[in-house]
Amino acid sequence: MGSVAERSKALDLGSSLSGGVGLVSVLMVFVWLGENQVSPLRPICDLRVLDHFVREARDSEVIMRGCRGGCGVMKSYFVPLTSVDFAVWEHTDVHGQAVEVQTGLSLLDQALNNAMKTVSNSPLASALENNISNIHSLGQILHSLDLQQARSTVLPDDSVPASAQTQEVSSLPELLQVQSSFLRGKVRLLLSAAPACQRQNS
Repeated sequence: MGSVAERSKALDLGSSLSGGVGLVSVLMVFVWLGENQVSPLRPICDLRVLDHFVREARDSEVIMRGCRGGCGVMKSYFVPLTSVDFAVWEHTDVHGQAVEVQTGLSLLDQALNNAMKTVSNSPLASALENNISNIHSLGQILHSLDLQQARSTVLPDDSVPASAQTQEVSSLPELLQVQSSFLRGKVRLLLSAAPACQRQNS
């Protein structure tokens, strides 16, 4: 069922992007092969895909603000830091940046899944499920760019991370705000400067 749903989502995403006929083809190949851990035929460099995910993250914040029941419970979540020290970032090699971003995505994935367990409001639960799917897609996009030599650091549930790149938030609204900021910040910086995309655009 998952693969059919993801293929359908790729079609919906592609159709919402103007002039995206070529992008639709790339996304379809990417999603179809992703579950089998086969690399896509080419890197996915179009930042409109990320922009779409950012809009959906912001939509989740709107749904959360309008939620009046079954909206989750007060709970701590470990999430990535969203602030960027550009002097440090620019002097970090692309593989180090990729590991930081992928680790941040793993933290968000874990936090969103934990939040889902406390939510009974259907629109909010659907939005969270969609965000989780988007996080997984971003992980596959990073894989398509061949940025990483090392895997991300995946933390066990409820562990206290020692990394200086994590922070703790105490509510679902804060978690959703961090998600939006992380996608607009470090994820965009990484994808914008990916060597595979620079070669493709040259």
